[in-house]
Formats: sequence, C-alpha cells, structure tokens
Amino acid sequence: MSELIQKHDNRTTIRWKLLTGASALALTAYVSSAGLAQAEDASQPQLWIELGGQLNRQQASVEPYAPSFTALTPSIFAPPQNGEKPPTYGFDETAALTFQPKGSDWLFSASIRYGRASDKKHVRQQSYPGSYSYYSKALWQRSVLGHHIGSAQTFALSTAPIAARFSDLRAKQSETHTILDFQAGKDVGLGLFGRNASSSLDAGIRFAQFRSKSQIGLDENPDWQFVTGIYKHHFAAVFKTIQEVYQPYHSFSGNFEAERSFHGIGPSLTWNSSVPFAGNSQDGELTLDWGVNGALLFGRQRVNMRQQTTGRYHPRGTLKHHKTQGLITTYQGPHTPTSTRSRNIAVPNVGGTVGLSWQLQNFKMSLGYRADMFFGAIDGGIDVRKNENRAFYGPYASVSVGLGN
Repeated sequence: MSELIQKHDNRTTIRWKLLTGASALALTAYVSSAGLAQAEDASQPQLWIELGGQLNRQQASVEPYAPSFTALTPSIFAPPQNGEKPPTYGFDETAALTFQPKGSDWLFSASIRYGRASDKKHVRQQSYPGSYSYYSKALWQRSVLGHHIGSAQTFALSTAPIAARFSDLRAKQSETHTILDFQAGKDVGLGLFGRNASSSLDAGIRFAQFRSKSQIGLDENPDWQFVTGIYKHHFAAVFKTIQEVYQPYHSFSGNFEAERSFHGIGPSLTWNSSVPFAGNSQDGELTLDWGVNGALLFGRQRVNMRQQTTGRYHPRGTLKHHKTQGLITTYQGPHTPTSTRSRNIAVPNVGGTVGLSWQLQNFKMSLGYRADMFFGAIDGGIDVRKNENRAFYGPYASVSVGLGN
C-alpha cells in the first residue's frame, strides 16, 4: 500500500516539475521577446528625411478659345480648338520630414509637393491650290458716229493662286501647383495586419495653390477661291470688256491670354498602412504600403483674361488691271480690356497611394502609384464662370534616410 502511495506521489511531483518548467520557459520567452521589442523600438530612427518625384498625367480642362470666325473654318481642316488642350503630362518633386519622439507612438510630419507642366504647339493646316486655267473673251468696241463697231477674241489663260485656305494656331500653356501638408498622427495599428505591421491615422492642415497661363494666337483664311468676273474699261470712244478671274478671300486674326489661379487651406485626414511580407529590417525587408487622404480647402478662385479679334475682306485679290489696296475692308473687333473674375469657394480633395517599399535598417526606397483630385478648383470659363477639376495621378519613387536613435 505504501508502495502505491509513493508511486502516486512521484507522478504528482513530475507533473508539478513539468508545469513549473513550462511556465518558466514561457516567462523567459516573454521577457526575451519584450526585451527584443524594446531594443527594436530603441533602434528606430526618430527623424526620417524623404525625397522623391512623380510623373503625372494631368486633368486640367479649360474652355477652348473659339472666336466667332472659327465657324467658317473649312470642313477639310480639323477644328483649331483641338490644339488648345492644356499640357497632359507633368513632373512633381516631393520632400518630407517625419519625426517620432523617443518612446512615443506619435508621429509629426511636414511635406511639400511642387509640380510643373508646359506645352507649346504650332498647328498649321492649309490647302495647296494649283494654277487656274480658263478661257477669256475680250470684246473691243469703238463708237463711230453713234454706232458701235467692234471685234471679239478668245484667249486661253492661266492664273496662279495668290493665297490659300489655311488655319494657323499658336498655343503656349503652362501650369504649376504647390501642395503643403502639416500633420500629427498616431500609430493605431501595430499588429493589426500581422506581425510588425503598422497603421497610422494623421490629422492636420493642407495648403494648395494652382496657377496656369495660356497664350493663344489664331490666324485663318477660310474662304479663298477663284471667281470668274467681268472687267469693263473705256477710254475716249473705245470700250473694252474682258472676262477675268478674281481671288476674293477673308483673313481673320485672334489673340487670347488668360491667367487662372486658386489658393486654399483647410483640414486634412490621412490613413497610411504598411505590411511586411518578406525579410526583416536588419537584413532587408519588403513591405506593401497603401493609404487614403481627404481634405476640404477653403480659398479664392481667380481668372484674368484679354482677347482681340481682327477681320479683313479682300474682294478681288491682286489683279493685273486693278489696285486693290483701297478696296480692302477691315473689321476690327473691340479690344477687350483685362477682365477679372474672383470668388471664394470650398474645394473637396481626395486621393490615395499604393506601392512597395524596401528597407534596410535606416535606409528605405519606395515605388508606387499616387492620385490626387481637387474638385472644381479652377475657373476654366471664358465668358462665364465654369468650375473645372484638377487631378494628378501617376507613378512615383522616393528615397528615405532615418537619423537618430
């Protein structure tokens, strides 16, 4: 009986030893992991400096300059307004500072993005008329004692063109934008998407400024043509009637300049997340990054414009038997003084990013795609106000260096 009790006591002792050993091992592992986490936190840089760039495809629509004479543009030509589109592509330069106090999960950041785009076009469309061949009848008459005595003769003639139908557009346009962000946030997602993942929610102030300039010149001769006419001349008692070809045409010229701008400031909110999926920060780590942002900007929208049109009518062209300079009629459109529109508006802004980062200790490289849209930021109208969006989207790349421990 005592032997059975002794065996039972030995089993109990073994169980307690196993339980105690497992608990000690778990405690040791926990302490070790906590110490490692603290060591990793202590080794994290307090200040990150980031420099980068982005190739943008831009949405920057404005109302095209279309003076009244463009209604006469020949159908064989493309509308000249097609060449007035603002620049499609631009480039952004970015810089950012991010500071995280030692032993804190708060983040403070400041960033600037400056972008520019320009475009210069010269689009000329014209016809290439050949010489015009025709038969001309000439009739000479002499008055003798009240009677007309005359003779007629037919000539084969050819007339070279003195003009052509054409449309000539010259457009020079440029655009710049500046975006400033000042934010404070907190890492609220440590481990939310897996080990060592992070997710921060930042609030702050965003400032944005957009400027664009347009200079457009348009010349047209829309209706040049060969027209057969009759020329009559008399000297003393001799009368002469000749069939000839005229070349009447209109010529038009228009010039337009515009400066458009918006500047505004308002509250912003950003959510950024990063999830490691390969490697580690000591030997090199790959992470998947994404984020969304929104802001509401309160500011002023402004546009300054000047325009002038001129038209001339050449009724006969240049003929051998006529001096036509005195026959040219000029239609001078009223010179429009600088007109200005200005208005206070609120501009919603939304955007997002997605990309990949590779980090080796205090060095990080990032590649991805970013988009930002500002709704109704620019007055793109000419005669009346017309709100137009501004959007920038395209691939970006950046390099970051961490300082301090």
